[in-house]
Amino acid sequence: MATPTSSGCVVLDIDGVVADVRHRLHHLDVQPKNWDAFFAAAKNDRLLAIGADLANTAALTHTIVYFTGRPERLRAATTKWLESNGLPRGRLLMRRDGDRRPAVQTKLQQLRGLRAEIRVDLVVDDDPIVIDAVAAAGFEARLADWMPRAQRTSATSNSRHGDVLREAQERDGRT
Repeated sequence: MATPTSSGCVVLDIDGVVADVRHRLHHLDVQPKNWDAFFAAAKNDRLLAIGADLANTAALTHTIVYFTGRPERLRAATTKWLESNGLPRGRLLMRRDGDRRPAVQTKLQQLRGLRAEIRVDLVVDDDPIVIDAVAAAGFEARLADWMPRAQRTSATSNSRHGDVLREAQERDGRT
């Protein structure tokens, strides 16, 4: 892998950007939601090729930072998944255990702290709410739209359940 030549970084979300989470969304489409099973199944996420290509290309010129709403207790499993899928090494910013704020709040806080340390050249996330807030805060932002939102509901959900992943990110503050 080439050594980054830029002093800036590219910040990538994990779920929905480089990791395909659709196979585990059914754990969130039940009451009560089965968060333990949802997170335990993360080790089986398939790699999203477009997100992986973006990460590998960005790593040629930038420092990579992964930021995720996954809780801190999943650091080892998340790091292992990133490595086993051949993604470039990078810093990993995670949600504190027990933090249930919406993804937009936790991620903006992380980005502001990161910006104090390094120039943030691009932020990539699959959540339009996060992207809108990131752009409004003055960051260059790109919506990862390669995992279709229509497929982000579990196979058993119906229209009243809406977008299971967005609900987990913004209402439940879990991913």
